[in-house]
This record gives sequence, C-alpha cells and structure tokens, in this order.
Amino acid sequence: ILAPTAVLHPLPGHLVQCIEELCQKREELCRQIQQEEDEKQRLQNEVRQLTEKLARVNENLARKIASRNEFDRTIAETEAAYLKILESSQTLLSVLKREAGNLTKATASDQKSSGGKDS
Repeated sequence: ILAPTAVLHPLPGHLVQCIEELCQKREELCRQIQQEEDEKQRLQNEVRQLTEKLARVNENLARKIASRNEFDRTIAETEAAYLKILESSQTLLSVLKREAGNLTKATASDQKSSGGKDS
C-alpha cells in the first residue's frame, strides 16, 4: 500500500495540466464566439442594406407600374376616341354621298323638267 502523500503528489501536476487545457479550450471557444459574432454583425448589416435596397426597388417599381397603368388608360381612351372619330367620319361620308346622290338626281330631274334648257 502506498502512502497517501505518494499518491497525491503526481495529482497536482495533472490537475494543473487539466486546468490549462480547459483554459485553452475556453480561449478557443471565445475566439470562435467572437468570429461568429463578427459574422452575425456583418450579415445583419448586409440584411439591413438589402432591405433598404429592396424598399427602394419596390418604390420605384410601384411608381413605374402606376405610370404604365396611366399610359394604358390614356392609350385606351385615345383609341376609343379615335374609333368614334372614324365611325363619325364614315357616317358623315355616307350621309354626304347619299345627299350628293339626291342632289344629282334632283338636278337631273330639274334639267329634264325644264327641257334641258339652261336658265
């Protein structure tokens, strides 16, 4: 049987070594934590910048869509008005042709009834 002092003597050196290893592992863990915190901060900044950029793009897009819709409305109104003008022109041309034909017939009748003599 060994004396109690002989058994305990190598233990303090081993205990110190274990504590040193634990301290090294803690330091490595602290370094990793700092790296991840830095990465987290970088990503949060990137997300903030992208969020701001997305908001600007959405605003621009909304303005452009509103402008496009206004163009569409203006084009549709203009086309409708143009079609009404064409329709009115066709109606006017038809009336004009009919009236010209009537005048031609009336003039021919007047010439026949007057015996073809000019007054």
